Amino acid sequence: MDGVLTLVAAPGSGALDAPRVEAVRSALDRLGAEEDRPRWLAKGEACDLAFAGLAPEQAEGAARMALGDRPVDIVAQPMADRRKALLIADMDSTIVTSETLDDLAAHVGLRDAIAAITARAMNGEIDFAEALRERVGMLVGLTEGAFADTWAETRLTPGARTLVATMKASGARCLLVSGGFRYFTERVMDLCGFDAQVSNDVEIEDGRLTGRVMEPVRDRRTKLDTLMREAGRLGLPMSRTLAVGDGANDLPMLLAAGLGVAFRPRPAVAAEARAVVRHGDLSALLYAQGYARDEFRETP
Repeated sequence: MDGVLTLVAAPGSGALDAPRVEAVRSALDRLGAEEDRPRWLAKGEACDLAFAGLAPEQAEGAARMALGDRPVDIVAQPMADRRKALLIADMDSTIVTSETLDDLAAHVGLRDAIAAITARAMNGEIDFAEALRERVGMLVGLTEGAFADTWAETRLTPGARTLVATMKASGARCLLVSGGFRYFTERVMDLCGFDAQVSNDVEIEDGRLTGRVMEPVRDRRTKLDTLMREAGRLGLPMSRTLAVGDGANDLPMLLAAGLGVAFRPRPAVAAEARAVVRHGDLSALLYAQGYARDEFRETP
């Protein structure tokens, strides 16, 4: 079999069962595909269907028709090089549940104004670097203590530590590459076990933000360049790379990676990404690589 279709339900939803999987198999049959027997990666949550005779896009379309509006994510891809040796991950709204810059803005009563700019930048409506400079300029005078307060409220997305720990246990290199701030990326890197981080920094004088971002701004080009550079340094074909993110500044790396996953993405990103996870947590990226639940690691 040269292709594999992975079905991942929202945890605890009960949306994926044997009858639903059989409905997907029947849909593939009607298009003339050959399939292996289903392989359950986690009972009631994730299942693999290996197939031949269809393009991944055809298999995904058939599965979507069969599943209707059930909260099940579908990833169709070639079987070859399925397990990845390099992970490049975005931070805000991906590895952590929130946008840390928006959370910082709450400390000066500007969350709504700054979040509106963030949303436009993440949907690709305005330039990311200019939007970052504008938002940081609005935070002039913010104290360093606001970073610690924001960090205390920041939460990892379910599955984040498991994703990194499991891939590292299999020998993968894992990098956090963010348009956010080093104060947060360094802490997330330590919590999750990432090998390195790349991010932005802000200028602070006398314990307060000056309103300036340290140049150069880390943006979509940085994310793509990091993916390409690391793959080259490790001698990896792009087919063995995985990228995950939610915003427009992630899209170039998502399209370049062997498996690029838009995680609970902005609409403009969902429209272009080849793989989208809307219902599962970050462990869906492990299922997409063929890891079964009993192979998951919780610590590096």
